[in-house]
Amino acid sequence: MKLILLGPPGAGKGTQAQRLIESHGIPQLSTGDMLRAAVAAGTEVGRKAKAVMDAGQLVSDQIVNDIVSERIDQPDCANGYILDGYPRTLVQADAVEKMLAAKGQSLDHVIEMRVDDEILVARVAGRYTCAQCGAVYHDEHPKPKVEGTCDVCGSQSFKRRPDDNAETMRTRLWAYYKDTSPLIGYYHCKGLLKTVDGMQPIDEVSAAIEAILKG
Repeated sequence: MKLILLGPPGAGKGTQAQRLIESHGIPQLSTGDMLRAAVAAGTEVGRKAKAVMDAGQLVSDQIVNDIVSERIDQPDCANGYILDGYPRTLVQADAVEKMLAAKGQSLDHVIEMRVDDEILVARVAGRYTCAQCGAVYHDEHPKPKVEGTCDVCGSQSFKRRPDDNAETMRTRLWAYYKDTSPLIGYYHCKGLLKTVDGMQPIDEVSAAIEAILKG
């Protein structure tokens, strides 16, 4: 099962990806994580990426695609994977399709999680995490069961990302609609796109995704 979760920041892709990891035993491939791992491992493509980053430049689509390709060849991806944060643009989508075709693979599903903008802004602006274990909470829901204490690890230390505010969120949404939302039409034309209502309760979103995966 090879799939992409599409949707703007705050749509719940991370939450649903984690549930898919647990229920299907497939890895979530984050470009950021893969890039750092390749650099740390000193692979050929990792050395190329490090040289670019050390020069203060952005890593090219080709390098990112090579890193994704290298990661997909690892044994834990044999039964499938979730692509996270890649592709983001139409150029990258074409590169992914060609790269997978060269391996005799193709995507099985592209699932769009659709959420109204104002809901997204409210979700992100109220979000904070446990500084110890990373569990996610919100000013409205879900809050810790005991105020000021993490449900998971018991820590009483919390933090907010500096960019988790309404103004920054609107900027991130603009970037999503400009660069990434064209992928919705791209995958629709290929017959791969399915859409779920991301404003439903989390369990209902999960059930809708599982129904798509089961065909």
